[in-house]
Formats: sequence, structure tokens, C-alpha cells
Amino acid sequence: MPSLADFPGIFTDTLMGHAILTVYLFVILGSRGLEQVKRLPVLLLSPLVISVFYVVRSACLPQATTVYHLLDSGIILLICTLWVRWAWRCRFWRAFAAVCTAGIFQVAVSTLTMMLFRALVPSEVVFCVGIILTLASAALLRRLRFGFWFRLLLEDEAGLHWIALLLFAMMAVMGAFLRMQKGIQPDYLILYYPLEIVMAAMNVGLIMYLAKRFETARVVAAQRDIIAQQILYERDLEAIRRETYAFRHDYKNLLAGLSQQAGQGELEAVQATLAELGAGFDRRIGEKIQASIQTGNLRIPQVRSVLLSKLAAMGEKGVDWRLEVLYPVERVNMDVWDFVRCLGILIDNAAEAALETEEPWVEIVLLAREETLSLTVSNPYRGTVEPDKMWQEGWSTKGPGRGLGLAGYLRILSGYPGAVCSTNWAEGVFVQDLIIGGRP
Repeated sequence: MPSLADFPGIFTDTLMGHAILTVYLFVILGSRGLEQVKRLPVLLLSPLVISVFYVVRSACLPQATTVYHLLDSGIILLICTLWVRWAWRCRFWRAFAAVCTAGIFQVAVSTLTMMLFRALVPSEVVFCVGIILTLASAALLRRLRFGFWFRLLLEDEAGLHWIALLLFAMMAVMGAFLRMQKGIQPDYLILYYPLEIVMAAMNVGLIMYLAKRFETARVVAAQRDIIAQQILYERDLEAIRRETYAFRHDYKNLLAGLSQQAGQGELEAVQATLAELGAGFDRRIGEKIQASIQTGNLRIPQVRSVLLSKLAAMGEKGVDWRLEVLYPVERVNMDVWDFVRCLGILIDNAAEAALETEEPWVEIVLLAREETLSLTVSNPYRGTVEPDKMWQEGWSTKGPGRGLGLAGYLRILSGYPGAVCSTNWAEGVFVQDLIIGGRP
């Protein structure tokens, strides 16, 4: 049973494990300055707390169990995650994923040192070999640009927590294997130790593979955005060209028609007519230019991509649209793909209803204010609204089997208490509002 006399040895071993973990953290997360180095002394609290906790717990509960080992590991994981979050100023899931990944490499190094202990190698040699293995593997990871691919993978905010949990599961499995090696017969250790190393190598390959897949998907999405924006810009430029041609034509006709009035002294009427013509031209041209500018405020790639595709589709169907994004939209407090589905449902329903009118149009307004995002989709509507039926599965003004959108829309929002939707209609205009507040 450990006593106070054993505290220095326990603290040294724990400190060594934290040092190895820290080396891998710097490789994984990178460091462009001395900020993280200056905050390293705070991390010393972790081995100190764990060592004290281990000695006290062993004195009170001398029988060592797997539960106590898991408790020790959980405390280390939590303290290191909080330190990484503070030192690198990152979100919890990002810090948690980084600590789990560094923990996998730390377990792999511990496995190799255990193998040396089994071979009855002096502890001084084992210590030196552990340092050499850590530095050599860290250099290899830098050579492979593992940190770059890891950080790139964590840019996928929608799946960040799933990636972190996957890495935690891999670290837990490797830690369990390391714990189980005490009961493995010596004849089988020759297969056990390489298995741990292979699992660490598989972790590296998996992260790099997923990161490259994510990068490819992001490039494809960016190319789609560029194509969709190019289509919209070309249509806007064509509309501007037509407006300019019509303005010149109307301007010449008005000048010819109003010259007689000007000769008769009706100068004020001529000026008012020309001013009205110029104001109308400026308004129409301004709307086209403004619509092109608004898409730049959409900073979420998934939202921008689906919105551009919907706008292009409405333009092909002859539906006039107006987009207003006054402030940058950088995040939404719900799963981004759920928000994309809600946005698609509202726009599709609005465009379909607008096509039944003589002058179809759809107006989309996105307003970001602090932690709140408001979405408003408006369209003309000439039918009869039935509030008690419109949210039912399968109901539609076009008959059975068509109204699947709004019911699914409500199902999505039911998982987000901070999301509030409302519907109103007046004077032939149908309006859908969605307000998303709070934290995801």
C-alpha cells in the first residue's frame, strides 16, 4: 500500500506521463508563440492532485480495483482538457479531442516502456528510451503534418463532438489493453505489444484519412458555391443590362415627349418626371447589386451553399427573390444540417406557393444578433389557409401525400427548446418566422 514515503516516486511517474502528453499536445495543436509555454506551470497541478489523491485513496481503500484506476484516469483527462481549453483558448470538444489523441500516443509509449521493464532493463535506460521514443514519434508526426490534418478535421463543427467521442473510445480501449497486460501470459506478450503500436498507427491513419475526406468535401462545396454565385451574378448583370437599356429607351422617349411641355414653361413637371424615372432606375439597379452583396455575409458554408442553390432554382422557375442578410451570419445555435433542412423546407414551400400567383416572389431575411438568429421567409399566397391542418402529416393544399415538409420541419425543431417558429398571413402575404436563440 502506498505511503507518504512513496509520494515522490508516484509524483515523478505521473509527471513523466504528463510531460509526454504535453509534447504530443504541442505537435497536435501547434503553437505560434510562448503563450502555451508560459502556462505550462499550471499543468503541474494535475500530477500533484493525482498523486495526493492516489496516496489518500490507497490509505483509505487499500484494495486496488479497476474502478479506482478509471477514476484516476478520468480526473487526469478532465484536468488536462480544462488546461488545454485555457492554454489554447479553444472550445471544450476541441480540447477534449486533442487530449484523447495525445493520450493514445502516450499509451503507445507507455506500452513500449512496459516491454522494456518486462525485459528487466534498468529503470535509467527505460527512462531515456521513453524520452527518445517520445521525441522521435513527435518528430515523425510533424513530418507527416499530423497536427495540420488534425486541426483541419476539427473545423467540422457539426461533427466535432462525434469525432471527440470516437477518439475517446480509442484511447479508452488502448488504456484498457495496457491495464490488462498485467494478466497476460509472457508467451503472448510478443503479440500484445505490437498490437498497441498498430492501434496508435491506425489512429494516425484514420484521422488523416477523415481530414482529407473533409477537405475534399469542403473543396467540392466551395466549388458549388462559386458556380451558384457565378450563375446569380450573371443573371444580375443581365438584369442590370436590361434595366440600363430600358432606362435609356424610356429616357429618350420622355425627353421627346416632354420637350413641348418644357417649351411651354412647365419645367417643374419635367424635372419631377425625370427624377421619378431616375429614382426607379436606381432602386431596381440597387436591389440587384445589394442582393449580390448580401450573400457575402453568409459565413456558414452549408447555409450559403443551400441558399445559393435555392435562389438559382427559383430564378430558373421565374420566381423573383429578394435576400437580406444585414449582419454576418457566422454560427447558428442548432445542428447546422438541421438548420439547412429547415431553411430548405421553408424556401421550397414559399416558392411553390408563390408560383400560383400572377407575380411570384419570395423574400428571405436573415438577421444575426448576438446569440440569436432570426429567419423570415415571405411569399404571396392566394389560397385558403387552414391553421388547424397545415402542420399535419400529409396535409397539403394540393391534395394528399404532398404536405410532408412542415410536419418534418416541426419534428426537427422539437429537439431544440431554444427554437421558436411562427406563421402569419395578411393581405395575401404568407410569412414564416424562425427564431433560434440560446446555445446548441
